[in-house]
Amino acid sequence: MIFTFIPTQIIRLIFNTFFKMNKLKYVFFLTFIYGIFQQQVFANSKCFFADRLIKPQTETIYLADPTIFLDKGIYYLYGTSSEQGFLVYQSRDLKKWVGPAGKTNGFALAKGDAYGSKGFWAPQVFKIGNTYYMAYTADEHIAIAQSDSPRGPFKQKEIKALSGVGKQIDPFVFRDNDGKFYLYHVRLTAGNRIFVARMKDDLSDILPETVKECITATQDWENTAKTNWPVTEGPTVIKKGSLCYLIYSANDFRNPDYAVGYATSKSPFGPWEKSNKNPIISKTLLKINGTGHGDLFTDKKGNMHYVFHTHHSNTQVSPRATALVSVKFVKDSSNVFQLVVDPASFRFMQVKKQ
Repeated sequence: MIFTFIPTQIIRLIFNTFFKMNKLKYVFFLTFIYGIFQQQVFANSKCFFADRLIKPQTETIYLADPTIFLDKGIYYLYGTSSEQGFLVYQSRDLKKWVGPAGKTNGFALAKGDAYGSKGFWAPQVFKIGNTYYMAYTADEHIAIAQSDSPRGPFKQKEIKALSGVGKQIDPFVFRDNDGKFYLYHVRLTAGNRIFVARMKDDLSDILPETVKECITATQDWENTAKTNWPVTEGPTVIKKGSLCYLIYSANDFRNPDYAVGYATSKSPFGPWEKSNKNPIISKTLLKINGTGHGDLFTDKKGNMHYVFHTHHSNTQVSPRATALVSVKFVKDSSNVFQLVVDPASFRFMQVKKQ
């Protein structure tokens, strides 16, 4: 009961004083005691309810290099999170997330079911027919696994990486209007450089003779540290009208200036023209360091969003936090569609506490 919050010293004071007072003093005394009573009850009840009721019900999701895949009314969120594979979270509204929800102890892809022993980075999930595919990085190579559910388990019948020379990371599979598949990815050669290659129709591998470089860091915003290992990475490709849009990140991910830009081309192979609006997502725009490496997707209402990671804080890089911002196409004065970001829509992804 709330009366148990009143100290016994106050109760004794009330009774001892009560029998020693005349009526006038008694009235003032009761008023004084009532005031003390109210303050004491308020203070203690405030602590009581704060301790028991006012507790955070959600916490920030920490997935780097994230991607969101929408299937049958449910959003699935994947990203770099563990040396054991890829965790997945799910939501019906992009706000209330639950999980990890993968079928293998929270993992959609677990180490041992597909290629890789470490360095599980930058997944992408897509669906063809009734089969779900996950393209991902492991051991600084690229692999593709399959599942009958977006929650996994994603597996490979033959444990293998895709073909390629040297180290390759950050895959993104793009399907053009003619049905042909292209693998955009990053090759580690004198920097992190974005390449593209045609894929076989069954997605079992690339066609090595079609490999072509797309872009590398050439502009000031892309290499603010002026290193001898410039970085462009995390490609996502979509098509709008007759133009392909290649969204990418630049600078080392540990750099506070890690940011997002885009380039356009009339062909999946380029040549690519970088936007003069770059970067479109940055610490200058969102007031948080390390904004980059994500994926573009469309929600149930047809609105576009870019899911990406930021630094843990402006003084700490990891674990990197998962965030979301709204994006739309806007025609410029030349009647060309430009990607425009709404900074007011920026928010971090939250998961319900277990």
